[in-house]
Amino acid sequence: MPNDLPTFPDLNGASVFITGGGSGIGAALTDGFLAQGARVAFVQRSDASDFVAEMAEKHGTAPLFLPCDITDIPALQSCIAQAGEAHGAITALVNNAANDKRHQTLEVDEAFWDWSQAINLKAYFFAAQAAIPGMQAAGGGSIVNFSSISYMMGNAGYPAYTAANSGINGMTRSLAREFGPDRIRVNALAPGWVLTQKQKDMWVTEEGLAAHLARQCLADPLEPEDIVGGCLFLASAASKAMTGQALVIDGGVVVTG
Repeated sequence: MPNDLPTFPDLNGASVFITGGGSGIGAALTDGFLAQGARVAFVQRSDASDFVAEMAEKHGTAPLFLPCDITDIPALQSCIAQAGEAHGAITALVNNAANDKRHQTLEVDEAFWDWSQAINLKAYFFAAQAAIPGMQAAGGGSIVNFSSISYMMGNAGYPAYTAANSGINGMTRSLAREFGPDRIRVNALAPGWVLTQKQKDMWVTEEGLAAHLARQCLADPLEPEDIVGGCLFLASAASKAMTGQALVIDGGVVVTG
């Protein structure tokens, strides 16, 4: 994690829950929140024991890793309850886990559609549902829902995924309106093409990356660490008057407003 990120004092000791927090962007987020002094719990389907050990050595405290398939809603909500018991009421929920598996419209069956919505949208809603009562009791909190610029670009190749991304924005705005009286802020964060190891292994080609970088105002490839600062900002009191919004971090591909 870069050492030049600002410090957000209210995140020191805060109870933070991250989905998919042991790899890719999620791992950078876990690292970033731990550096702020937060108490971090995260879920992930694959084993993250080595990552937990790495974080413990780096920060002197280990994140709480709870193995979970987030499409199993009872298991996900149980993990959120366990995190609350371990670290106190969750005041920052980061819905980060997603799967952008490529697919073609004419080849999608109902089972694939349901799976894509389950991991990319449904889990976000039910994670929020589980975390909100603790935030209400604590007097407020922040929910950060990771989306993507893919739906803003109108990209082909993963229509079920872009449908979920667009749905995340709608859900974010409705939750922000419903729980604003409880001082619970709900915002979306839309990264551009972040070169995680998974992206490099599965989707990145020299030609495709060059074409995408040509669309960015800033020509540098995006790394997971580039998303951390924006997420910390949305989770912290620095953004206390910001809710129902979508923050784009993409090197300048799409424009908002």
